[in-house]
Amino acid sequence: MSDIKNTFVDPYENLLKDILVEVSNLREQIALHANERLIQYQDNYLEGQFTESAINLAHYLAMRQFDLRHLQDRLAQSALTSLGRAEASVLSTFDILIDILQRSTDKTYVSSQNNISAQSFNRGQFLLKQHTKDLFGSSHGQGKAHVMVTLSTEASWDYALIKALFEKGMTCARINCAHDDEHVWDAMIKNIRRAEIETGHSCRVLMDLAGHKIRTAEILPGPAIHHIRVPKNSTGKVLAPVFLLLTTDINSASADNALFRVGIPKAAIKYLVPGQIFSFIDNQKKTRYLKVEKKLSEHDWLVSSEKSAYLISGCKLSVIKKQKNKKHSTDDEFNLGEFLGAPLEIRLFKKQLLLLTTEEVLGKPAEFKGDELIHPAQIGCTLSSAISKLKVGQQVWIDDGKLGAVVQELTAQGALLLVTVAKPSGVKIQSDKGINFPDALFDLSPLTEKDLCDLGFVCAHADLVGFSFVETLADMDYLIKELEKRSSSAMPIIAKIETNLAVKNLPEIILGTIGRHNLGIMIARGDLAVELGSARLAEIQEELLWLCEAAHVPVIWATQVLESIAKKGTRSRPEFTDAAMAVRAECVMLNKGPYIVDAIEALVNVMLRMHEHQRKKFSRLRALHW
Repeated sequence: MSDIKNTFVDPYENLLKDILVEVSNLREQIALHANERLIQYQDNYLEGQFTESAINLAHYLAMRQFDLRHLQDRLAQSALTSLGRAEASVLSTFDILIDILQRSTDKTYVSSQNNISAQSFNRGQFLLKQHTKDLFGSSHGQGKAHVMVTLSTEASWDYALIKALFEKGMTCARINCAHDDEHVWDAMIKNIRRAEIETGHSCRVLMDLAGHKIRTAEILPGPAIHHIRVPKNSTGKVLAPVFLLLTTDINSASADNALFRVGIPKAAIKYLVPGQIFSFIDNQKKTRYLKVEKKLSEHDWLVSSEKSAYLISGCKLSVIKKQKNKKHSTDDEFNLGEFLGAPLEIRLFKKQLLLLTTEEVLGKPAEFKGDELIHPAQIGCTLSSAISKLKVGQQVWIDDGKLGAVVQELTAQGALLLVTVAKPSGVKIQSDKGINFPDALFDLSPLTEKDLCDLGFVCAHADLVGFSFVETLADMDYLIKELEKRSSSAMPIIAKIETNLAVKNLPEIILGTIGRHNLGIMIARGDLAVELGSARLAEIQEELLWLCEAAHVPVIWATQVLESIAKKGTRSRPEFTDAAMAVRAECVMLNKGPYIVDAIEALVNVMLRMHEHQRKKFSRLRALHW
């Protein structure tokens, strides 16, 4: 019996020995492949010395070249450390695992590095936290939740809005340079700095350079009537007044580019005092009123309407004067300036045609003679040179993928597109909507002339610069040099990953940048969904999070987070699930909307709850009280 006992071999011990051999060999190959990759980027690091983050990213990229599914299953069956959470500290995870396996299979083995490995393992998490703080500052006592908000133009004159955003948890304000102008941006930033002083909370300012955002061009205007639409709830109750701008100089820079703006004669200035009311007859023969709210600039005054109306170009405004008997009189009158009507509606359905033209050609709906198509609907493209580089069969997506088409024919007038994707009720094509060409290459400069012009203001006023449509390391080199020219080498860059090419080149972009410049990554899920398809995006957004965690680079989770609340004030269960997933990023971005304050409150609530349960992919197993 004793001989049998002495020759007994524990099958579990043999399994662990096999795993030990496999893991040890794998570690050696990872270190070898990582060094081969790193050497390509030595010139991008000070004195050729790679940072801890760069080394770890190279290790992670090397590890993910192997199919580890079978090994992962055996590790799980043996209740051993999973490699699926190794992102932040790859080699330390392997060292800890190897140490455990050696102690389990060799009774004479004495561990000499366990404490060192544990410290190295935590080092990756520390670096990511530090880099996050460097970019976004403190999180206002709300755990690890960083919230970025895209500012609407109203933030330039509505200080109460900015302060409310601060109070609800905004730690970073995003200004999109594709909209408004320096006057508006300056007013926004002054409101932010004022709120920092009054609330005692810091708020970083990210200014996004517009980049080569290819958009739909202007559309032929309809009748010269402006529809003032007052928002109402389901019971018909008015939720808020609508604001317009009256200006004595229609050609001057607007204090608010987002609002409808109409000219008035200079002689009318004497009436433009807060509280003054004007009456007018709209296109429906109804009497409506405008109330002066405040003066915004030397030329512009903000006015409001509490009822919907159809304002006619050049119509007469009557000055309402209150008499002692409280009756109104209309002694003084003046005419509004002329303005263009709203664009004609272009609505397209599946299998219909759309002619994509150059920018100077105004868009218009299709023309029919009876049931016969005389001329297809047409829309201009702001990057006119792109049309000549298209090829038959290539995809075209408009308005964040709401309308999909393929190039059917190239003509002297432009590219004739066949609509392949549209909802049953059709898609309304509007101006200034994004156009994506996933299959085309245009060889454009990384920054436009407008970007280079805006960059001076950004360097003088912002904390972070957003790099739209970055696709290569050469693009990053270009922006870094432009920042150096403006004595702003220390300004962190937020690289916005928006295209398929950017996804493919992200390891190169990160490895070639983090040794010399502070970097954050924005996952721009709207454009990526168009470029990659929604199914592929679901996979890619996970991979981007893992990659950035391995590089200890903070991530901004962007596009359509709690969009229903921000835009409509309604709550969507799927959007809350999406927001819960967003907690794995270091910062979550909300887009502007009339209910943005409610959206921030909901987002912070979700993030605080989820931080109790999860850190990245790691389940923290907080006690459940059922």
